[in-house]
Amino acid sequence: MATEPRRDDELTAEEIHDSHAAFDGELGDVTGARTAAEGFLGTLSRTEPPAAAEHWDDILLVVTELAANAVQYAPGRFELTMRRTLDGVHVTLGDTSRTSPAPRPFSPSKGGGGIGWYLIHTLCDEVSVVVRDDGKDVHVFLPW
Repeated sequence: MATEPRRDDELTAEEIHDSHAAFDGELGDVTGARTAAEGFLGTLSRTEPPAAAEHWDDILLVVTELAANAVQYAPGRFELTMRRTLDGVHVTLGDTSRTSPAPRPFSPSKGGGGIGWYLIHTLCDEVSVVVRDDGKDVHVFLPW
């Protein structure tokens, strides 16, 4: 006897393990990464809403910054993984560059830029970079 499949909105928080998406590294993939993150948060919030409304926005902003940095500074594909943790959300963005991100001076005369890495550190509870043979993973932990 077949059982009916469960809908996403019937999942418990314990059943929402993670989300993974891979991108080619094109400019439009920044929006794709943000959309993937929004989908994960939407599913998560059905069973476990964020403790504060700004947590949702902070996670989307950090994912957008990480994806934009990958497109700008790391040629080729990048991957986004999101996991629910005991007290928040763990975001990992893996790209093809072995160079760790570093703060850059803000340059209004050159059209801005230079605040993304500061912003990521400000919004996240923890930030770490793991360099691999074929690139790096940026790990960030944010409250939920």
